[in-house]
Formats: sequence, structure tokens, C-alpha cells
Amino acid sequence: MSRLVIISNRVSAPKGSESGAQGGLAVALSSALRQYSGVWFGWSGERTDTFTGDIHFQRDDGVTTATMDLEDQDIDEYYNGYANRTLWPLFHYRVDLAEYEREFAGGYQRVNERFAETVSPLIEPEDVVWIQDYHLFPLGDELRRRGCENRIGFFLHIPWPPRRLLSILPEAQELVRRLFAYDVIGFHTGEWLDSFLDFVTLEMGASVDGDVVTLGTRSVRVLACPIGIDTPEFVDLARSVTARLSYRRTRDSADGRDMIVGVDRLDYSKGLEERFLGYERFLVEHPEERKEVFLLQIAPPSRGAVGSYQRIRNTLEGLSGRINGAYADVDWVPIRYVNQGYGRDTLAGIYRAAKIGLVTPLRDGMNLVAKEYVAAQDPEDPGVLILSRFAGAAAQLTEAILVNPYSAEEVADAILIALRMDRAERIRRWRACMDSIETQDINWWRQQFLDALMLPLSVANPEG
Repeated sequence: MSRLVIISNRVSAPKGSESGAQGGLAVALSSALRQYSGVWFGWSGERTDTFTGDIHFQRDDGVTTATMDLEDQDIDEYYNGYANRTLWPLFHYRVDLAEYEREFAGGYQRVNERFAETVSPLIEPEDVVWIQDYHLFPLGDELRRRGCENRIGFFLHIPWPPRRLLSILPEAQELVRRLFAYDVIGFHTGEWLDSFLDFVTLEMGASVDGDVVTLGTRSVRVLACPIGIDTPEFVDLARSVTARLSYRRTRDSADGRDMIVGVDRLDYSKGLEERFLGYERFLVEHPEERKEVFLLQIAPPSRGAVGSYQRIRNTLEGLSGRINGAYADVDWVPIRYVNQGYGRDTLAGIYRAAKIGLVTPLRDGMNLVAKEYVAAQDPEDPGVLILSRFAGAAAQLTEAILVNPYSAEEVADAILIALRMDRAERIRRWRACMDSIETQDINWWRQQFLDALMLPLSVANPEG
């Protein structure tokens, strides 16, 4: 392998720990590119009147990025449309929110062709290509059609839905067929991998031999490979000057009360409405705890052009206002609801100050906030992670308090258990979770996937 070429929908030039908008995947990909020479290619996030395919190069913090601009129609149909109004809700089991429009599907195909046309000249013969996530399902096939014979891998960062749900998508079989242009497909959990195999075998007649799946003359290797964090780096981040100041400021503002923290994009898949209702149930059932605890919910807005995201924001603003109005006192507010992002070092201090990390998505491919919360804790006096059973991280962090986020009773009970848990039990649970995120960290994830990508298949994929 001469270089690693990573392709994703969006590209964010590394900005260090001060970038509040830089999510876990961005940090993970930047870390991978620092280990290998190469380039990270994708959409700049900017609009252009006419698509030109011009590439903007930048080098920051040891990472070379190459970006292109998209037209308004591309953004509306490909990103706001097919990616976030069709695929995202369907793959997160929200059939009620999924929209199926031919214009969306057409825009999705057009933009994947534009990605392929633009990035192809950057790919050298010995490069390994690693494509990320649901925005770019067809991209490997488009690169093959343009003569790319490189090893190409694809990693899905969201859940793969059950067979019956995926069958609702009009283009489901064609979309899946095109995935067989890849050499390797990675999923976070065995559950998502099994759902993929269920669809391709029962709906499309594929055969499975070990970790290789064959459909017609095409074969692809599949693996479950949960993404991690750069654990040592985040532990160090939690000890930084900024984190220590954030910790002190948060503890001072708590005024002796225990803090519960949630940090999530403002998204219906994160279960924020259900979380608020579970916390309210706790306040109702345990009035003696009311002025001893508060919930800090940090929820930066996302995808504001999509109607369902506007609705969830309005719902949460109304719900937090109602709960605060019903239970607050002159010297205590039960929910601090914040609609802005913070740098990772600031968040590390907030995590460390929290008695409870409340991570309760309704469905999540992984959820790196859960792992960051664990990594930020004081080993001598750690907080307690409450984690949804439906987050990918639950398969690894089995010593967290696992809950059904749809059950307000379970969430309320878990909060009480966490608040009353003795130090020895908190340390035992934390140590087990920490062992997992130290062993299966970001470097492990990257190496597992790249090792699989470099293995030859028993049946070679033909071109196209």
C-alpha cells in the first residue's frame, strides 16, 4: 500500500481540540491519515452555482484534504433528500419518517457519479481506497466503471436495518447489488452484519462461505469491526488545562449537586425526547432527589434544512420548558438544555464532572460519546455510564447500566441505581468498560479493517 485514500461525504480539516463541530468519525479518520500518507476527499460543505469538479487542497495538522463544492440541487436531492430523508430514517428503523422521491434517488446517483469523476484522477495504482458511510453506497461501483482496480473498502457507520425494513426501499436490491463492487464491507456490530447477510441471502440469493459473500460473479469480504476512540489521547485531553478549567467551572455551577450529562447531535435517533421523559419520571418517583441532581443536555443543531429535525428541536424546547416549569425552584432548575457545540477538551472536563453519563439513543451505529465519557473519568472516583441497549457500543460496554430507552421506568430506575452506587462498584464497572475501549481503540479498528482489506478473496471481483 503506497497511500490511503479516504472518501466521505464531508471533509473537515483538523482543527485540534478546539473544534466543537469535529465529531468522532472526523477525529478517527484524521488519526488514520496521520499514520499513512494519503488524502481525505469529499464535499467541502460549500455551494456553487455550477458544478465544476474543481478540487481544493489543504494541509492541516499532518492531514491532506481535497474537497469539491456541490450545486444547490445536489445538496437538496442527495444530502437533504436521499441521504437524510430516505436512508437515515429507514436505517434507524424510523419508517414513519422516511420519504421516497425519484428526485432524491436521482440526485443521490448523480452526486456519487460526480464524486467518482472528481476523485478518480487522484487515485494512484498502489493506493488503497476506504469509503465511508451511507452517503456513498454506490461509489465503489462508480469507481470500478471508471477503471479503478485498486483495493476498495466500505465502512457503514450506521445500523443496517432488518430485511423486512430494507425491503421498503424501492431501490434496495440495486443499492445492495452495487456494494459487491467492494473488496470489504465493514459494520460496527455482528447484529448489523447478520442483517446484511439475511437480506443478501434470502432476498437476492447470495451465498456465504465464512466471511466471504458471493452474488453472481462478485464476491466481498464482510466483517464486524466496532470503531473506537484514541483512548490515550482522550485520557490526556481530560487532564489538559482547558479540561481542568471546564471541570472546575462545571462543578462550581453544580453547587454540590450531582450532574447527569448527555451530549448528542439534535437528532430523533438519539432518543432525547424519551430521555427527558425518563428523567421526568425519575423526578416524579423520587421527589427527595429533585434538588440534589440536574441534567445537562448538550444538543448542537444538525440538518436544519430537514423538516423532521426542525420538529425535534421544537419538541425538545417545549418539553424542557414544561419540565422546568413544573419542577424548578428559585435555586434549582432540573434541566439545563444547551443548543451549541463545545471543543473536545471542554467536553472532557464536563464528562469528568458528571456523576452519570446518559447515552440513550433509540438506535445508533456505535456512539463514541459513551466511550469518551468512560475515558474522561477519574479512575479513583469514576462516574456511571447509563447506555441504551440499542447503541452499537452496548455490545462492548457490557458493564454500563444498559437500558431500554423507550421505557421511562427503566431510565428512571437506572438513574437512581447510578446515583446510589458505591465507589467500589463504580470502579469495577468503569474498569471493565475502560479495558474494552483501551483494547479496541481507534488504532485497533483501523488495523482490523485495513488488514481485512488487504487479504485476497477466493473469488476476484471483475471490473465494473
